[in-house]
Amino acid sequence: MGPLGNKMSPELKDLVAETREKSENKVNDVLSKLKDLVGRKSLGDQRDLEACKQSLYSHGVLQYCSSSLRFSPAKIHGGYAVLTQMADLLSTCCVGLGAFRDVELFSHEFLPSVVESLLFLAERLMNRALRDKAHNEMIRLFRKVFDSIGWLLRAHTHLIHHVLRSKHYENIQICEDDDVSIVTVTMWNNIFRANGAVVTEMGNRALTDIMDDIVYKMSSSSNPVIGRAAVKTLVLTMDHSSSTHQLIHRRYRGLADLAVKDWRGKGFDSVLDQLIDHLRSDVPWRDTKESSEEYVRAACIIQAAWRAHQTRKRLRKLPRAVSTLQRSFREKRRRQQEYNERLRAEEELRHQVCLRRQRAMRQFRQHQLHLMEILPAAQVERYLGELENKAAVLIQRVWRGHRERRNFQQHRYILRQHRAAVTLQRAILQFLKRRRAQRSILTPLKGPKGLTDSRRTELKQHMQEHISLHPSSVTSAEDRVELHQRAQSLLHQHLINRASDRAHEQHRQALLAQINTDLELLLNAPSLKDARAEDVNLFLSRSCPVATRARQSHNALMQSMRLPWWRMLGEEFSSPEELPRKDYDMDIESLYLGGN
Repeated sequence: MGPLGNKMSPELKDLVAETREKSENKVNDVLSKLKDLVGRKSLGDQRDLEACKQSLYSHGVLQYCSSSLRFSPAKIHGGYAVLTQMADLLSTCCVGLGAFRDVELFSHEFLPSVVESLLFLAERLMNRALRDKAHNEMIRLFRKVFDSIGWLLRAHTHLIHHVLRSKHYENIQICEDDDVSIVTVTMWNNIFRANGAVVTEMGNRALTDIMDDIVYKMSSSSNPVIGRAAVKTLVLTMDHSSSTHQLIHRRYRGLADLAVKDWRGKGFDSVLDQLIDHLRSDVPWRDTKESSEEYVRAACIIQAAWRAHQTRKRLRKLPRAVSTLQRSFREKRRRQQEYNERLRAEEELRHQVCLRRQRAMRQFRQHQLHLMEILPAAQVERYLGELENKAAVLIQRVWRGHRERRNFQQHRYILRQHRAAVTLQRAILQFLKRRRAQRSILTPLKGPKGLTDSRRTELKQHMQEHISLHPSSVTSAEDRVELHQRAQSLLHQHLINRASDRAHEQHRQALLAQINTDLELLLNAPSLKDARAEDVNLFLSRSCPVATRARQSHNALMQSMRLPWWRMLGEEFSSPEELPRKDYDMDIESLYLGGN
C-alpha cells in the first residue's frame, strides 16, 4: 500500500472500505464521505490536501468515482444530480496532486479515462435534456459537468487531444441546440482566457478543429450569447498567437463581412470591432470592399437561383399533393363512417338481444305465475319444491359435465393413446383372422390323421357291405359319368358359395368393427365448447347406407319433436326406431372395409 497507507485517517479508511464493494448502492455514501473529507482537507495545509488526493488515487477511490459516472441513474438515489456532484469532486481531486511515484501512469492512462467518463455523462445529460420536459435542470447539470471538464483541461492541457478525438464530444458537437452550443463555446473561451499558452501548445490540427466548430456555430446560429462567446474566443486565440491570426485569415475568408452583417448591433460591438480589426489588419480597405461587394453579389445570385429552383419544384408537386391530400381525406372519412356504422349496428344488436332476453324472462315469469294460479293451493308448495329440485338437478348436471370435461382435457393424451392402441389391436386381429381364413381356403384337404392300414381295410369292407345292401340304380357307364359330373358341379358350387359366405362374414365383421369404433368416438367426443375443426372429421361416416340410415333417423326424430302434445297420447305416434323401414338399394361391395 505504500508509505501513505500507514498514515490514513479513520475517515479515509472508511472511504476505502466503501469503495472495495463496487456497487451502485454505495454511490451516495462514497459521495458524502468524499465531500466531507476533501472539504476539511481544503481548509488545512496544502500539503495535507495533496497527500489526501494521492491517497485517494493510490487506494482506488478515484477509479471508483470514474467508473461510477457510467452507472445507471435510475438505480442511484438522486440520479443525475448525484453523478454531477461526483464528477465535480473527481475533477477537483485530479488537479493539484503534486509529484508522486505513479505520476506518468496517472497522467497518460487514468486522466484520459476520467475525461472519457465525464464526456459520457455529459452526452447522457444532453440526450435527456433534448427529450425530457425538465430541460433547464438537465442543461444546468450539463453545464456543471462541462465546467469540470474545463477545470481538468486547464490543468492538464494534453487532455485536449483526447477530448477532440472522443466520439462523445463529437455527438455533443453536432447537436443543434442553442443551450448546448453555448456551453461548449463558453468552455473553450474560459480555457483560452485562463491559460493563453494553450493556444500555442495544442498544435494547428487541434486548433483548427476548435475554430471550425466555433465559426460554424457563429455562422449558423442567431443567438447573441453564442455570438458573443464565439467572437471573444476568436479574439483571444488571435491575441495569443500570430500563427493563429494567419490561420484564421487564410481559412475563413469573408468572416469579417459575415460578422458585420449578422452580429452588428447585438450588444457586443466593442468585441466585434476587435475581431474585425484583427481580420482586416493585413488586407487593404479597397480590396476588402470590392471583395465584399463581389461576395454579396455572388450570394444574391446563388440565393435567387436556389429560391427559384425550390419554387418550381413546389409548383410541380402541388397538383399531386392536392390529389393525394384529397384522396387520403376521403379515405379517412370513409373509414370513420364505416366504423361509426359498425358501432351503431353492434349497439343496436346488443339492445335487441337485451330486449329479447327481457321479453323471454317476462313471458316465462308470467307463464309460471299463470300455472301457479291454476294449481290448487295445496299443490303450490309441492310444485315449488319440484322446481327447486329441477334447478338443483340442472346445476348438478352442468357442474358434473364441467368437471368431467375438465378431467377429460387433463387425461386427453392418455385416452388418445388408449384409443389408438385399441384401434391398432382391432386392426391387427382382423388382419390375422383374414390371413388364417385365406390360408384355410388355399390349403388342400388332407386325410384324417392317424389312419392305419387295418383301419383303411375295415372302412373299405364297410363300404362294400353298404353297397351290397343298397345297390345303385345307375348301371350303365354313361349314367355313372353323368352322375359323377353332376356331383362335381354341385361340389364346385358349394365351394364357391362357401367362399362367398366367408367374404360376406369378413365384410360384416369389418362393419361391426367400424360401428364399434364410431360408438367409442361418440362416447369419448368432447363438448361443443371444446370441439375443434379437426374433431369433425372423426365423426363423418364413410358408409353410404349408414349415413342414409342416420339421416333418416334424425329426420324422423326432428319430425316427432315438432308434433303437438296431443298426438303423442295416442297410438298414432311412433318412436324413430319403430318407423317403417324403407327399401334401400345398397350395394354391398360399396361398404367401407377397414384397412382397405
